[in-house]
Amino acid sequence: MMIAKNDEAMRSRIWKISTMVSSVLIVIIAIFLLTKLFTTNPLEGSWVNEDGSLELKVQSGGELTAVLPEFAEGGQVEVPMSYTIDKGEKTISILDNEEEMQKIADGSDGLYTAEMLENAVSSVTTSFDYSIDQDELTLTEREYGEQIVFTKK
Repeated sequence: MMIAKNDEAMRSRIWKISTMVSSVLIVIIAIFLLTKLFTTNPLEGSWVNEDGSLELKVQSGGELTAVLPEFAEGGQVEVPMSYTIDKGEKTISILDNEEEMQKIADGSDGLYTAEMLENAVSSVTTSFDYSIDQDELTLTEREYGEQIVFTKK
């Protein structure tokens, strides 16, 4: 079937409209991809350390959950924390939430205390330089240079 029944003016108009629509779509897709490339959080997701004793669930908005899989006799414990990230400097600062830790300890029926939780997450409550190589995250403590290696889950 021929478009516009051999009407050259109508075909020209349809061609202009289709090229304009496809050009606009290409520009929109390019803007979307560039925005995703430069504004997403590279640390977002679940990361497990080498020995499996700690998992970090990094969410957007500065929220982080430290999962302690075999903590005391209570099994798995999730400790809510917060973080700030500087993508330019490639640094992350992780902060604990003492009130949340106290609530978790109070709800544990005496299995563990807030101090035990604080000690368990103390290795990640500081400022780090981070580097990501494929599915491996390396956090290097800024003051002493100690490293913690995590694998993407």
